[in-house]
Amino acid sequence: MVDLSTRIGALTLRNPVMPASGTFSREMTEVFDLDLLGALVTKTITAETRGGNPTPRVCEVEGGMLNSIGIPSKGVGAFLASEVPAYAGCRSPLVVSISAPTVEGFAELCRAVSVPGVTAIEANISCPNIEEDGKAFAMRPDTTRRVVEALREETELPLWAKLTPNTGETVEVAQAAQDAGADALVVANTILSMSIDARSRTPKLGNLMGGLSGPAFKPIALRMTYQCARSVDIPVIGCGGITAAEDIAEFLIAGASAVQIGTANFINPTAMPRLISDLGHFMAEEGIERVADLVGSIRDGALDESIRFMETAP
Repeated sequence: MVDLSTRIGALTLRNPVMPASGTFSREMTEVFDLDLLGALVTKTITAETRGGNPTPRVCEVEGGMLNSIGIPSKGVGAFLASEVPAYAGCRSPLVVSISAPTVEGFAELCRAVSVPGVTAIEANISCPNIEEDGKAFAMRPDTTRRVVEALREETELPLWAKLTPNTGETVEVAQAAQDAGADALVVANTILSMSIDARSRTPKLGNLMGGLSGPAFKPIALRMTYQCARSVDIPVIGCGGITAAEDIAEFLIAGASAVQIGTANFINPTAMPRLISDLGHFMAEEGIERVADLVGSIRDGALDESIRFMETAP
């Protein structure tokens, strides 16, 4: 049998597959055993109650989907009272995704969710920062460093920083997150996109723009995963467009230690258990004994100098 286990810092996961935030809920217990997953990642929560963006919030595009959900939330109090206890019987680690519009708000929320039953915190620093004219924290190294430092001061739990593809400073942001105390990087959130109905001449999303996810986004996420894994010493969790075992293998080969599954969960709610099984079959067929044997195994030596130039060129 192949060994699907993997390590994310101090955490050992039974396999490298977990949901992407916002694509999973505890109601999925009605579909499959949640303990099949390497980890459980909650929908992003906020300190306050939020209603989310105007409808329509989702639309299909070629090769994927756009979403502009807007992080609706019942608030941290409701989450701690109902959600955390509901996961108490699960053996898979519980990772809580958090978001806030300010550094101080992030720090306060991080402290609030650092409670028994929570294994790790995923900081969604791809969200708008109202202190910086609405630009996402993870768009720049300096704002990334400030928010991650503040989070690190408030918790002893493993801290994962979820990065954005909407930046030209991917490597610098990744290094800033590591230097500020992040234990792992999640690469990446959706990329800002837009779709228009040509007949009505109206945007297909109520908020005009939204995030592109699904297979069309995979090459971007894979490139970012490779760049980040080469540039930091902490684990990278790849996320973007995964629908098959070969996709998971690509992210692992690029340097990821685990992956998150998003859009595929909307297409098929049993996607994650299937992908775990398929990954085991793929590894057996390829004669790969351990997930660790795949991680960072890309054969890129001959390309090293040209890649280094691309990563550093203005």
